[in-house]
Amino acid sequence: MGRIADRRTLPEIARALRADGKKIVFTNGCFDLIHVGHVRYLKQAKALGDVLVVGLNSDASVARIKPNRPITPQDQRAEILAALDMVDYVVLFDEDTPYALISELRPDVLVKGGDWKKEEIVGSDIVPETHALPYVEGISTTRIIEKIKDV
Repeated sequence: MGRIADRRTLPEIARALRADGKKIVFTNGCFDLIHVGHVRYLKQAKALGDVLVVGLNSDASVARIKPNRPITPQDQRAEILAALDMVDYVVLFDEDTPYALISELRPDVLVKGGDWKKEEIVGSDIVPETHALPYVEGISTTRIIEKIKDV
């Protein structure tokens, strides 16, 4: 089970992990309604290293980038993510992109879903290894919300 980390302690956490020879993988997102696409993606991300750090958009950040969202408050989203076996750390960020957070953490591997082009992934210019993992077709938070509205 993962931990919800205070962003201010992230550089110190990263130093300790590196001192132990751990390869740090970072991904980020809103993770508003956790679904099987998220679970598969996070498992694949974790397999690329030893420690998976998930940057989680705060409620204010989600509201700026996605209309009528979030559905689930940030504290609950963070708790759900931290409860997943493959997630080691969850860190909230208020910015619209995680660039500053990535700069602070300096992960070894950066991961996003296959709906992103590798060269468009925020932070790919400062992380040694970047991956765009396969997108799970037909599964998304937006589709879940639309289906609920149709019921």
